[in-house]
Amino acid sequence: MLRRLILTALIAGSLAGVTAAAVQQMKAIPLILEAEVYERAAMAADEPASAAWEPAPGVERIAYRVLTDGLAGFGFGLILAGAFALYEVSGGVAGGKIDGRRGVVWGLAGFAVFSLAPGLGLPPELPGMTAAALGLRQSWWIGTAAATAAGLGFLVFGTRLPWRAAGIGLILLPHLIGAPHMPAESGNLPAELGASFVMASLVSAAAFWLVLGGVGGWVYRRLS
Repeated sequence: MLRRLILTALIAGSLAGVTAAAVQQMKAIPLILEAEVYERAAMAADEPASAAWEPAPGVERIAYRVLTDGLAGFGFGLILAGAFALYEVSGGVAGGKIDGRRGVVWGLAGFAVFSLAPGLGLPPELPGMTAAALGLRQSWWIGTAAATAAGLGFLVFGTRLPWRAAGIGLILLPHLIGAPHMPAESGNLPAELGASFVMASLVSAAAFWLVLGGVGGWVYRRLS
């Protein structure tokens, strides 16, 4: 079982990471580079820029992005493969088995839990954008992901109306509480640049989770 989980996470996570990196290179990276121009101009106006290290443009920057996306894919792949195992051990819904098709559905659930739901309150941010305190944002993000995952579980696996009502309540709760508020000032970035980056980030995340779920389900089935 351990070999099965690790191989599923490694194969699916690597492919998902490469896919996400490719989509980011086409959609998100040009927006980040444009935002960095505004960020450097604002920093230069306030104080001289520090000599902090950053990857060199080109191959080095792409390599680091592929590496980080691949590591993220492996980590999320382990979570997904563990969920596959628990699903099958519990008997699944109507005795269903994990395969590529069901893996895509689980991938969509992962996208909803880790990208879509948190992004409704805390949209992805470009360099130079102002934001609330990091600790507050992290706490809200973790709480939202956990509540959304539990809520979806109640909705899908709950057999009685109270469980499904509780699932809807859990999904809505973080948004009723509200994400940490942004400061009044909006920075010097054009609003359309930020909106384009939000869409590019969601597209990248959707591609990541669809590949992770679909390939993960197929590999998991083949290794069974």
